[in-house]
Amino acid sequence: MSRTSHICLMATYNEWMNAKIYEAARSLSDEELSVDRKAFFGSILGTLNHLVAGDTVWLKRFAKHPANYLALEPIQQLPALKSLDQLLFSNIRELSAHRVWLDQNIVEWSCSIAESDLDHTLHYSSMKGIPADRNFYGLVMHFFNHQTHHRGQVTTLLSQAGVDIGDTDLVALIPSKSCTK
Repeated sequence: MSRTSHICLMATYNEWMNAKIYEAARSLSDEELSVDRKAFFGSILGTLNHLVAGDTVWLKRFAKHPANYLALEPIQQLPALKSLDQLLFSNIRELSAHRVWLDQNIVEWSCSIAESDLDHTLHYSSMKGIPADRNFYGLVMHFFNHQTHHRGQVTTLLSQAGVDIGDTDLVALIPSKSCTK
């Protein structure tokens, strides 16, 4: 599997998992979603907001790649974020609608990445204004790993609230290959 194929797979996995998590989260009341469960970002809603914030920050950085990804133009129009724990949406319905839109943009962007784009060094600044220069492919892998990390926290929080989201393994989306000789 090429690096670009892997990125497309990760974008599809991201979209699939987010749909499952949001469907499960919508089974809880707004109050239950906002309960401080002592997670990194407090509540289920806080953690889901963090994922949207983190994705937005990274996608805005990725939009500065010289490849000039058209799929990221709508992301560039979003307001700059002040922090990664910012509560962007106060209810699951609005957050869910934004998540669907964001995931569609991520899938479209992932399919537009060329193999040669991945070896570029991306120049950006941290949220604290500290300049950084990192390998683009490594940053894209971090982007998807960050999502998986915090979705794992959300699945635990949902489980503790009595909600089972079912299968979460990437292997469910990895294509099978059969050998014919």
